[in-house]
Amino acid sequence: MEENQIVTQVKDAAQAIDEAMGTDIDAFAVGSVLAITDWFLCATAKNARQVRAIVDKVEECLTAEHKIKPLSIEGKTAAEWVLMDYGDFIVHVFIEEARSFYDLSGLWSDVSRLEIELAVATPAGS
Repeated sequence: MEENQIVTQVKDAAQAIDEAMGTDIDAFAVGSVLAITDWFLCATAKNARQVRAIVDKVEECLTAEHKIKPLSIEGKTAAEWVLMDYGDFIVHVFIEEARSFYDLSGLWSDVSRLEIELAVATPAGS
């Protein structure tokens, strides 16, 4: 797949995370140091229910917009750290405690990051 298309999918997944109230959204270009994928997209949720809602929103968005489904989803039952494998990129959704403990942002601090500009949602009734 073309890099521009992958980046668009990562950005759309980030937008879906934002719409589901996910925070601390980071995208890391890991392809130069990992053979398994090109991008990691990481986000934080306040609790397990929100983790599941974010995962559902990302899957819904990418299926509708790009006609892609994850190759696998791991951790959705416990929902402390859910990994969605899309092949060219992997989405990681953590509860706050797991995000701090595993510190992927620190681990991948030496790789480049994707600048993500999120659309601002208009409040209902405006």
